[in-house]
Amino acid sequence: MAEGIQFAHAHGKKVYVTANITAHNRDLEGVAEYFRELSCLDVAADGTPVRPDALIISDPGVFDLAKEHAPDIDVHISTQANNVNYGTYRFWHRMGATRVVSARELSLAEIKELRENIPADLEIETFIHGAMCISYSGRCLLSNYFTGRDANLGACTHPCRWKYYLMEENRPGEYLPVFENDRGTYIFNSKDLCMIEYIPEIVDAGIDSLKVEGRMKTALYVAAVARTYRRAIDDFFESPEKYQENLEYYREEIAKCTYRQFTTGFFFDKPKDDAQIYDNNVYVKEYTYLGIVGSVTEDGYAVLEQRNKFTVGDVVEIMRKNGDNISAAILEIKDEEGNSMESCPHPKQKIFVKLSASVEEFDLLRQKA
Repeated sequence: MAEGIQFAHAHGKKVYVTANITAHNRDLEGVAEYFRELSCLDVAADGTPVRPDALIISDPGVFDLAKEHAPDIDVHISTQANNVNYGTYRFWHRMGATRVVSARELSLAEIKELRENIPADLEIETFIHGAMCISYSGRCLLSNYFTGRDANLGACTHPCRWKYYLMEENRPGEYLPVFENDRGTYIFNSKDLCMIEYIPEIVDAGIDSLKVEGRMKTALYVAAVARTYRRAIDDFFESPEKYQENLEYYREEIAKCTYRQFTTGFFFDKPKDDAQIYDNNVYVKEYTYLGIVGSVTEDGYAVLEQRNKFTVGDVVEIMRKNGDNISAAILEIKDEEGNSMESCPHPKQKIFVKLSASVEEFDLLRQKA
């Protein structure tokens, strides 16, 4: 973690550590020890302590432990603390929180009212993109119950996207389909949130930080979504007209990520039927993630850990960490022993790739599906 934090800080980014579990008695001692460790993970070359920029917390007991054992780290209040009114925001501000993440069930009008009734130095963070949880503020037990993977620990398997049946207690084994209407049985299956077309409204509401839901997502998803929203925000503040002119570009970039149709969630009103998908649980996948460039050799080969198969002669897209995307052809693929390969069929294989365009460390490769 110390290495990751120093890496992020060297690139002008912040690191927040999630500590928003619903803690039981048995957890508290370990939580206190964890916060003491986080308060100084290492010492940087300039002598400053290496620590996260903030902790994300929902439980008041955990909050107290953070203030006691890691007093130099800011605390952000998780959406799972039910933050739906300005009284709650004021309370957490008095306790020492610097940011509160609003519940996804709030409208932009409600968030704007929050902003007008809380201290100016208290930041509002709001979800603006990604999977919508069927449970209020993301507090779901289905994943843990069915698979042992806890949504509250970042390992949600999205069981709300599965198909369900009813069984009458006197007719065991006789499964009845759940027809919410004649289009299907996916009664929990929400569309994904997307607010890329509403940056002006988000800014007007007084939101300070935009949150992208990214549990179980790839590096490509994180990079593409974050970069697109970053560019849209910067374009808007440079010129509202520039933002409007580039809307189609933002839509196209967002659509290159895996998604499940889009909705605006609760932002403009309570979701209607068009926020649900009733007939399938299929993602839209227009691009395939190939890998991230870990380094570039002196003779111009991109070194990467392969994520999906591609072949010599394929045309791929290089997603530049700085700048626009460019297309390039795969000219050659080698394994670690220097043997030429026609394709790379083995997941996570380390390979050396020569492309028809130059690449840099941390560029991502993707291919139209």
